[in-house]
Amino acid sequence: ATKSRADNSDSAPLTVCLGTSAAMSSRTSLSQKEKAEAYDMENQSPVSKANGGITELMAVQDGEVHQKGSRQNPKWFQRLLDAGVEENGIRPVPIEERTNENYSNLFTVFFSSLLCLLPIPTGALATAQLGLSLRDASLVIIFFAALTIMPPAFMGIAGSYTGLRQLVQARYSFGYYLVGVPLLLNAATVTGFSLSSAIAGGQTLAAVNPGHIDVKVGIVITCLVSFAASFIGYRALHMWERWQWLPSLIAIVIAVGLGGKNLWKQAEVPSATASQILNYGGLMAGYFITFGGIASDFTAYHNPNKTTKFRIFSYIYLGIFSPSVPLLILGAAIGGALNNVPEWKAGWDSYGIGGVMAAMLAPAGGFGKFLLVVLALTVIGNIATSMYSVALCMQMMLPVFTKVPRVVFIIVALGIMIPMAIRAAEAWADSLENFLGLIGYWAGCFDAVIIEELVIFRRMKYDSYDHGAWNVARKLPSGFAAIGASLLSFGLVIPGMDQAWFTGPIAKTTGDIGFEVALVLTAIFYAPLRWLEIKLQGRV
Repeated sequence: ATKSRADNSDSAPLTVCLGTSAAMSSRTSLSQKEKAEAYDMENQSPVSKANGGITELMAVQDGEVHQKGSRQNPKWFQRLLDAGVEENGIRPVPIEERTNENYSNLFTVFFSSLLCLLPIPTGALATAQLGLSLRDASLVIIFFAALTIMPPAFMGIAGSYTGLRQLVQARYSFGYYLVGVPLLLNAATVTGFSLSSAIAGGQTLAAVNPGHIDVKVGIVITCLVSFAASFIGYRALHMWERWQWLPSLIAIVIAVGLGGKNLWKQAEVPSATASQILNYGGLMAGYFITFGGIASDFTAYHNPNKTTKFRIFSYIYLGIFSPSVPLLILGAAIGGALNNVPEWKAGWDSYGIGGVMAAMLAPAGGFGKFLLVVLALTVIGNIATSMYSVALCMQMMLPVFTKVPRVVFIIVALGIMIPMAIRAAEAWADSLENFLGLIGYWAGCFDAVIIEELVIFRRMKYDSYDHGAWNVARKLPSGFAAIGASLLSFGLVIPGMDQAWFTGPIAKTTGDIGFEVALVLTAIFYAPLRWLEIKLQGRV
């Protein structure tokens, strides 16, 4: 009897388990069916039917890479993805996801973003602020541009071959924690360029109908329009930049055609000194070499197997050089003629470069005002690409930010940028000069470390950047070699600085040589320090 009860007792749980298993199987089948119905065939990604939550969204595994449609998203976020918003942020892009073969985008994304108003006031600093002649300014622009665009163009190759964003790649030199130093500096630099572009656009909008639109309102309008392209992401940026250059070029050519007769009225200035040349050369270095902090952000989705390294390098190099140099020289010509053209001088004093462009287009009447609006909007591409990279920097600041949607940081960047641009516009020429003078120092250190790491210690082997280590501190270098080399270089950078608020003892004789010293000395110090770091850690 006892045995019979035991048998019956055993069979009861078995029956319950079978029933439960069948019910679970039914529910599983139903769930799979629902997922199949919700599968987005165009984007090849499942649409989540779950409520989703911030905890699920922010969970990140060690070495996790981007896989399109690999996880279920909250409904609100999935709707944004379905609308075309980029899903990925800083996670590495595996080779199977690097499918973009439209390599000319690498040219247009930089060409269009720089074919705008920003280079014109930057060029004008040479003649209007620093006292160079147009000839000397042009030679400095061409020489320093030709040299200082090379590092960013070379660094951009790594995006396609590693699938890593620029500051994520920097972790393989600066380490998981100490990368925060160049991270903050890069975010500040890119934000500074956004501010300068927003100010130029805002001034130009205000100059369309003086007294009707304030410069502050113009800045807000410019930033909000730029927000849309950077919000959507990588694909939208490349599409926008592919065509924005055309109306920009037309408007600039017409403006030069109408006002070109005054460009020859250059002010007489003494022969340039070595100090003047090096000071403006430092500004040019700050303008160009800082692209090394963002170059691979825009190449990470491109297929490395259908192109060559030289082709990627050439597209990036020409994309930066070809619009910047002519517009910088145009700006230098405008700056040199300001004091001899009263209408330009009055416009410059009231609305900066926007006022000068308004004076140049005045003979065209209403059509000239239309072109002035077009010129104001040329900065959209520049601001959009900058905000895109700033958002990526923000995602790296704390580990928990990794899976916070990139669009959140775009909104944060916008909120920070607008009030800062309004404030900087009050003394925009001095703000631009001081900004460009400073950023070249840290960028020289950063570019030297990243390039030397790849060329010397990784021997140009892009596959040595292990995706499984990108967010795992124990698998990355400590970063002491990179930071140490940079800090040691500043022992001579500071005496070689020539800024409005400080002139070092060396710079009093030579002019500003801080950028050159930062680049060379960091490269020299990094080699032995990195070798020691590898010996102590036992790995690259």
